Amino acid sequence: MSRSTSSSSAKGGPATLAMVAGRAGVSPQTVSNALNSPDLLRPETLERVLRAIDEMGYRPSRAAQTLRTRSSKLIGYGILPAPPGTTALVLDRFLHALSEAADEAGYRILLFAAPAGGASLRGHEELLAQHAVDGFVLSDTDERSVPRQAWLAKRGVPFVGFGRMWSARQIGDWVDVDGALGTDAAVEHLIALGHHDIGFLGWQRGSGVGDDRAKGWQRAMRRHGLRTRSRRAQSADDVEEARTAVKPLLDAGVTAVVAASDTLALGCYNALRERGAAPGRDVAVTGFDDSPIAAILSPGLTTLAQPLEAVGRECVRLLQTRISDPDVPPERILLEPSLVIRDSAPAPDA
Repeated sequence: MSRSTSSSSAKGGPATLAMVAGRAGVSPQTVSNALNSPDLLRPETLERVLRAIDEMGYRPSRAAQTLRTRSSKLIGYGILPAPPGTTALVLDRFLHALSEAADEAGYRILLFAAPAGGASLRGHEELLAQHAVDGFVLSDTDERSVPRQAWLAKRGVPFVGFGRMWSARQIGDWVDVDGALGTDAAVEHLIALGHHDIGFLGWQRGSGVGDDRAKGWQRAMRRHGLRTRSRRAQSADDVEEARTAVKPLLDAGVTAVVAASDTLALGCYNALRERGAAPGRDVAVTGFDDSPIAAILSPGLTTLAQPLEAVGRECVRLLQTRISDPDVPPERILLEPSLVIRDSAPAPDA
């Protein structure tokens, strides 16, 4: 009988735990123990059950392989819901970069649904109970997610964050992009164009990433003795909210706006056009993330590109290191974004 035939029931369905138990001559609970608590079984019993699992093509066969090798070669990654009104595709691009880096290292990415804010550990618990992953990459690493990192660390589960933990309590390894360095570079570029009244359109205070990007703008402005008072506006990462939030800056006569994301920059575009002004010509605008819309906007959006390929490679490298040596000291890496100059803030000699 071929394996494809032996993995099906008489009705043509997939092999079940009970069928595996019958083939191995053990109880269903023993099969469950073989997958979840192998130390409870005698070695010869465990081997007999695992052999039956393999022969019948039972679905948790990857877990059975994990019991032998102690490595599934899978990395768990929770997919977050995208808020409405945003154009942020950074995490999609990061996932592609992460997948490429994992492939090169001999791993695969296992996706699962994760709620925003790291409030639930259900997906992580289920994957660990099934011996399905060797570790996790986390992309929502704000202060609300500290309990999740602490839960993983307490259990010795390898993980690495794409993003810093914006908390006094730092746990584990992470890779991040230096947002402050990026907005600092954007201000320097605008000053080289001749701008001196430069506003900042960011997220609400208390956002770790948003405050970091605001810090770079503020640092560069103060370095040149330029005004920052009443030159910072805040909005959710939503085009319509940004369109409203930037109006006080435009009313105040700023000649340039540094936005904390391309979504916010698009809101600024819309606000300028409402008053008959043109981005780039009347008010320079810069964004952050170099999302796909940046190049197709008219005018093209000057923005900061995150080095997502490098982030993906470093995440996989740090996770491999943590898997092979759980006691190695935590490593935290900041990477530099690059300014992509387009017509919304052209080069000084343009």
